[in-house]
Amino acid sequence: MEENMIKKDFPILNNKNMVYLDSGATTQKPIQVIKAIENYYENNNANPHRGAYDLSIKATECYENTRAKIAKFINAKYTEEVVFSKNATESLNLIAYSYGLSNLKKDDEVLISIMEHHSNLVPWQRITKQTGSKLKYMYINDKLEISEQEIKNKITPKTKMVGITYVSNVTGTINDVKQIIKQAHSVGAVVIVDASQAIPHMKIDVQDLDCDFLVFSGHKMLAPLGIGVMYGKKNILNQMPPFIMGGDMIEYVYEQETTFAELPNKFEAGTQNVEGVVGLGAAIDYLEGIGYEKIQKIEQEVIMYAREELSKLKYLELYITPNCNNHSGVISFNIKGIHPHDVASILNEQGVCVRSGNHCAQPLLRSLGIDSTCRASFYIYNTKEDVDRLVKALNITYKMFEKYLKQN
Repeated sequence: MEENMIKKDFPILNNKNMVYLDSGATTQKPIQVIKAIENYYENNNANPHRGAYDLSIKATECYENTRAKIAKFINAKYTEEVVFSKNATESLNLIAYSYGLSNLKKDDEVLISIMEHHSNLVPWQRITKQTGSKLKYMYINDKLEISEQEIKNKITPKTKMVGITYVSNVTGTINDVKQIIKQAHSVGAVVIVDASQAIPHMKIDVQDLDCDFLVFSGHKMLAPLGIGVMYGKKNILNQMPPFIMGGDMIEYVYEQETTFAELPNKFEAGTQNVEGVVGLGAAIDYLEGIGYEKIQKIEQEVIMYAREELSKLKYLELYITPNCNNHSGVISFNIKGIHPHDVASILNEQGVCVRSGNHCAQPLLRSLGIDSTCRASFYIYNTKEDVDRLVKALNITYKMFEKYLKQN
């Protein structure tokens, strides 16, 4: 499957004259995923787990077969360790409220990195305040990495939970999560890995990592919006109370008491996003059809080219790790002296789509001494020609402001 052939699978990229560089926010969808959802609605739509009739049984099969597919995809030991959610944010809140609220005590410590997305930060602010525990941070060095010394210094016998993003959605830094997990487990801490920015780009094996929880959103890996996954070790999930109460997560309900269903149902209250699950299954089939080795080869060529070409633009400030081997598909940048929103708006006029803002990571940007950046995030459908169009659009943008910049 060649680079240009991959792009042909994405209708929106062929229907519009644009360069899409915002896959870190959400990826575009291949026709195979779109057709899988269409087929579900045309042939299999019913409420799973609810009916004894053929259509409901078929919908249940679609739903549960995808769970098994995901378990295999991330190498979970048990299928019931895979819990469906709305997105990574909901998965992280589930962990915070169900596990954190039940297990943290006064003066315990929750340790996260300064790189965390707000969804792996704000819930811990609330939970630590409610439990009397303390929220601590691992900080980055001048290479935009968490050093081995920082990991060893911050993980202490008081550390009970560690939350770490596998890949930063601002700098693209790939964190050494395996080392963090090993260090955390040495003091008996539980580890949550946010794989939202990692799983589109690299193969993840939860048993090899030995993480206690892992979360990701389907829409960042070619699947539809509104479907996410929480993986948790079976023995931990069994001890956790449910987060949302309602239909399908119960065993028996009496007037004053309720008993809950077995895993994973006790965490999946209400009618689920079955078409999203189906789309996620199709996205996994698509990615495995290409293969992660091929995906990484395509991406590395484009990212290396982008790093080289953007580094030539002296008016740019780049926020990327110097170690290109420790860098995934995100490049954040600013034109010195120009607000990122203005830059992104002018790039848009030239058909180049980038994100501008704080990327739901305000503490990280504040630690870098900035308020916001432009962010170009690449995926398997991007090409070197896309990089060239970005560079050309940036040059045009800079020339528009050049007179103003020289005056100031």
